[in-house]
Amino acid sequence: MAKTSPAGSAPPTTGGGSRARALGEARRAGILAWLQEEGSARVRVLAEAFDVSEVTVRQDLEKLESEGYVTRRHGGAFLKSVTQQVRAMALQHVDNMDAKRAIGRLAAELVGDGETIILDSGSTTTEVAAQLLGRRDMTVITNALNIALMLGAEPGFDVHMSGGHFKAPTLSLSGERSADYFRGLFAQTLFLATAAVDLRAGLTYPALSDIPVKRAMIEAAERVVLVADSSKIGQRSFTALGDIDLVDIMITDAGISAADRAAIERAGVQVRIA
Repeated sequence: MAKTSPAGSAPPTTGGGSRARALGEARRAGILAWLQEEGSARVRVLAEAFDVSEVTVRQDLEKLESEGYVTRRHGGAFLKSVTQQVRAMALQHVDNMDAKRAIGRLAAELVGDGETIILDSGSTTTEVAAQLLGRRDMTVITNALNIALMLGAEPGFDVHMSGGHFKAPTLSLSGERSADYFRGLFAQTLFLATAAVDLRAGLTYPALSDIPVKRAMIEAAERVVLVADSSKIGQRSFTALGDIDLVDIMITDAGISAADRAAIERAGVQVRIA
């Protein structure tokens, strides 16, 4: 005999389950993005960051492990590919490389011989660094190990590195110790990276540890140039650095929409297309 609903009540629906699945997928994507920045994380830290129970985080990590992204360990997990990446000095985020190379070329045109610049860590800022080879009397300050190794042995470059906590997937140094290094320094230009750009949320990143470093970089630079391919526009990541007007110039590719470009320029940012 078929069951009936109590009088006056609506029949059960699957809407709640669908919403829960969507929230779970979004949370796991956020956890994976966190691990792709940090390399590893403790269950307790992830539970606090995503405002869920440790049991829920463990279930999420089990799912990500079954999909081949992470390896669980007692109390946490680490990105499965991180050991091979570091040994090869390879970055985690290597999509849209044609656009990033074009952005790097245009960004390098803003720099003259004899200048002092800050290069943030990231795949697009690495392309900026590659386009600077051959310059003379350049002082480069960076938190990116791969950029320091690229430019450090080149004639004409004086390279300085921050200290801090090593983040394997991004080959970078982060945290308060890294931020402290930039305080009191001065540079003509900062080439800043971001994970996502949104007019309401501003510049956002997957991990908390990068925020104090990027703020200190911004304070040390006379001019801030954001280098970000168009796939990052209209997206949001985990934590906010600040509004888009922290930036003086944004260099992106032709994939930016006319509406997004107009909105960013209304915020006082000069947009240049590579």
